[in-house]
Amino acid sequence: MKKLDFLAGLCFLAISIAVGGCCTSKTSDNPVVKTSQGKISGFIDEGIYTFKGIPYAKAERFMPPQQPDAWKGVRECVEFSKIAMQVNSWSPDSAMDEKEMFTLNVWSQGLNDGKKRAVMVWLHGGGFSTGASDDPISHGKMLAQTGDVVLVSVNHRLNILGFLDLSACGDAYAQSANVGMLDIVEALKWVQQNIEKFGGDPNNVTIFGESGGGGKVGTLMCMPPAKGLFHKAIIQSGTLINVMTKEKSTAVGLALLEVLGLTPEQVGQLDSIPYKALVEAGDKALANTVGTRRPGTSTMFGFGPVPDGKDLLQQPFTPDFADFSKDVPLLIGTTLNELANTSYREKNLTLEQAKERLTRIYGDRTDEYVALYAKAYPNFTPQDLLSIDPIFRPNTIMVADARANKKQAPVYAYLLTWKSPVEDGTRGSFHGVDIPLAFNNIELGKHWTGSSDDAQQLADRMSAAWINFAKTGNPNVKGVLPAWSAYTQENGETMIFDSTCSIMNNHDRELMQFIKAAE
Repeated sequence: MKKLDFLAGLCFLAISIAVGGCCTSKTSDNPVVKTSQGKISGFIDEGIYTFKGIPYAKAERFMPPQQPDAWKGVRECVEFSKIAMQVNSWSPDSAMDEKEMFTLNVWSQGLNDGKKRAVMVWLHGGGFSTGASDDPISHGKMLAQTGDVVLVSVNHRLNILGFLDLSACGDAYAQSANVGMLDIVEALKWVQQNIEKFGGDPNNVTIFGESGGGGKVGTLMCMPPAKGLFHKAIIQSGTLINVMTKEKSTAVGLALLEVLGLTPEQVGQLDSIPYKALVEAGDKALANTVGTRRPGTSTMFGFGPVPDGKDLLQQPFTPDFADFSKDVPLLIGTTLNELANTSYREKNLTLEQAKERLTRIYGDRTDEYVALYAKAYPNFTPQDLLSIDPIFRPNTIMVADARANKKQAPVYAYLLTWKSPVEDGTRGSFHGVDIPLAFNNIELGKHWTGSSDDAQQLADRMSAAWINFAKTGNPNVKGVLPAWSAYTQENGETMIFDSTCSIMNNHDRELMQFIKAAE
């Protein structure tokens, strides 16, 4: 799940420095908004009111978030804040801070103008371990500009600081296993309190995210504290199943104390341990208890949300969400290749060569697999056969079936099959390529999508569907996309986003069932 997050981070670092620092002139014309904590100033970027690094919470280590302190005067919010503590290869230590990262960003066409714009709250990817709200491909200006929506993006606690279960150490730590998600809940509360001043409608909030961000969307749909704070949900390539349980997470927390030579009564000493030393101890605790996750598997565990019967009722995608969110419309989908190690660089690969490799997976059922692939995708290539996503798409069909069967709110399904031309087309329709398309952010995301007319046209279509869904709960765009009906298990209705968009019905159900059974 992290391979492309790593690659993306290398690309994002230089761009985010440039983008984060642009348009930050400090003039008397900069817009000012009075929030619940105090006045903030932003700037105007090509007609879009832009505010970066707005505080929405504060918190001590392992404690649930609280409202931030109020301030006097006008707080300048023109640059992205420090990001959450994490271990990655692209963010310097100077970019991170435990205290300063509780911030969000807002883009809007209007301030205090009485309009009721749909609000879209973006939750970044990176699993529950890495990531930040300042990635260039998810900057909100273009969605705000083309769709007249209010875009909000959020930083929150990650990895061991967001999801270490210390509940065995006393009531004060009862919520420690989920504080990273409770941060997002606090950000959604801020939206409810303040977004009208940015031209948004607090009664029309859509949460959306890709990869780990999609997992966070699904998790919020199982969190009673989030009930009523959002009204629609979009999950992009996010259906990895989190198998952490309360029993496992409690064991990890106690194991961490043991690694550090502490007793539960000495838990307060964790507050003064340097972050990287804490991460090292956490890795040992995981190895001593639940083990280390192997990349590419369809389940996840470790430092992530934990069902506790109060803040989180269940893990999402098992196969549905908590009943309290049954009236939330859902848009859900994946890309064709996701994290697969694609074979598109092998230009001269033959069908027989592909079959020979497939026998290592499917044995004497290889011909059956090829026939099912041909049924789903008649124009397939030998490279396609070796490049299919075996994880997200099967899980997504399972989740869409379970969700649609409740029939309380519509489900819309999509599949992005468009293959990016970058790197000579060798990466296919890879994990994350949908982000700049859905954000209509080709200029900042051209290192993933290229900048062709074909890419821009697809971005126009996808972003229009996302915007319409956020506004109405229906992604149809008349005259731009084929008519798109709500998904049912029987119709399997799926919008295929490609150079030519089309509707397909249960086209790959048998193929995905076959792949899942072969695991």
